[in-house]
Amino acid sequence: MSKKSKQKKKWSQEVTEKSDALDLEPGIFKSEDPEKIAHSLKQSAERSDRRKSSAFRSAMSMLTFYINRAGAGLARKQRAVLEKAKNELRKDFGREPK
Repeated sequence: MSKKSKQKKKWSQEVTEKSDALDLEPGIFKSEDPEKIAHSLKQSAERSDRRKSSAFRSAMSMLTFYINRAGAGLARKQRAVLEKAKNELRKDFGREPK
């Protein structure tokens, strides 16, 4: 692995673990329960006074960021759980799931 790819991995891992906008529950993206992931993200987004957009957008952005940055390294089963968490997040915020 090149030095540059190590820096990118470290950078994205740090963003996920120490988001400036949201205080995330440790290990939340490793959960196998989509509802738990969605509820945790919603609570984090609603409690935050540092976010720059709506609570829904902040929570969904963090979830999407994690899925995209994990890329091919994300197990198929866990990707499916995280995709379901998107729909749960939409429900939690009173938005119609896709």
